[in-house]
Amino acid sequence: MTREEWTALCDAAPVLVDGAWGTQLQARGLPPGEGSDRWNDTHPDDVKEVAASYVNAGSRIILTNTFGANRIMLDGHGQGARAAEINRLGAALSRAAAGDRALVFGSMGPCGKMLMMGDVEEDALWAAFTEQAAALQAGGADGLVIETMAALDEAVLAVKAALTTGLPVVASMVYDSGADKDRTMMGVTPEQAAEALVAAGAWGIGANCGQGPEGFIPICERYRQACDVPIWMKPNAGLPVMVDGQATYEMTPPEFADIALRLRDAGATFIGGCCGTSPAFISALAGRLQ
Repeated sequence: MTREEWTALCDAAPVLVDGAWGTQLQARGLPPGEGSDRWNDTHPDDVKEVAASYVNAGSRIILTNTFGANRIMLDGHGQGARAAEINRLGAALSRAAAGDRALVFGSMGPCGKMLMMGDVEEDALWAAFTEQAAALQAGGADGLVIETMAALDEAVLAVKAALTTGLPVVASMVYDSGADKDRTMMGVTPEQAAEALVAAGAWGIGANCGQGPEGFIPICERYRQACDVPIWMKPNAGLPVMVDGQATYEMTPPEFADIALRLRDAGATFIGGCCGTSPAFISALAGRLQ
């Protein structure tokens, strides 16, 4: 995707993105707590089915089942040597489901180790993210999303690594800490994130996970005041409650869609959902946005 194509896409805001993947795969048999990335190889039809369900719900951008598929994370499951293959397959499955109806952005999550604490070397992290980004591009991704980041140093490095592909790169932080839940776990504010991520070259910045759509509105407003790049917003379906030992989200699709409209008014360019959302939530959003 060229800069011109990216600008044209953003000019059509708000652009509807997809919802949660993990719960959808769990509904198809993925054991809770087990990483889903290897399902790109072992259960490709299920992965493609989830991708297609979001396209059918109205998503104009869908992600890939590769959130935890960087080499460092996969090493913990003895699958690090297959990182490139798993990412390429993930992108190809979403690409096949999207056809010409939606764009595919490759999902790149954190490595699970702290760069600032010396738990992982910068060179190793750079290698892991560049490998993942290149594999997602090879599988057919139109863009890349660095998501659910709490540490700014890792997010900046991931953005720079992803930019080596020449694809559009969005960087999304998770705000779940502080009295107002306006800081990441590492204490990063929206203003600090905006400054560092835009300087790193991100084509867009945003937030995902962490809390429900109500809390995303002031974060979106602060992002919009701090920078002029497109804003990516994917909130949870509220906060979960425990029911029979299982985390359950009680917000309904219409309730989610009503609040998400306020994200549009706050300046969001891209709107979707994270934990607790489903194709029904995206369909409700599509109806409201129309």
